[in-house]
Amino acid sequence: MTDFCLHPRLEADSLLVGDAALSRVLLFDDRRYPWVILVPRVSGLREIYELPTADRNQLLEESCRVGRWLMREFAADKLNVAAIGNLVPQLHLHHVARYRDDPAWPGPVWGHSPAERYAESEAASRISALRDGLGLVVAVE
Repeated sequence: MTDFCLHPRLEADSLLVGDAALSRVLLFDDRRYPWVILVPRVSGLREIYELPTADRNQLLEESCRVGRWLMREFAADKLNVAAIGNLVPQLHLHHVARYRDDPAWPGPVWGHSPAERYAESEAASRISALRDGLGLVVAVE
């Protein structure tokens, strides 16, 4: 994992939360949606099936941990999980807590409207809650 580098688009659109065993954990910078992204720290991958079996299993465990936390923390109506990658080819997995009254419901959040960025204090609070709730270590760049 030493040659891992986050795609510039992910870096620009998200806030660093920390590292799980396999994945870099990011908070998508749109305060309207509780939105966490997992990026396996393995270079050159585009698709989940390209991960070795043990890493695939670890990604699923991390995804389930994120999903459980989001649903418990935000009492959402639905959890959307997706590995789209049309604009960002680097393997990454989105987790978005959705509500029947959110701005994009029932459609996808992607491309719905411009992001509403977190205020600094709001981002710090959300990141702290994520670190505590998911038991993450702070990523070292």
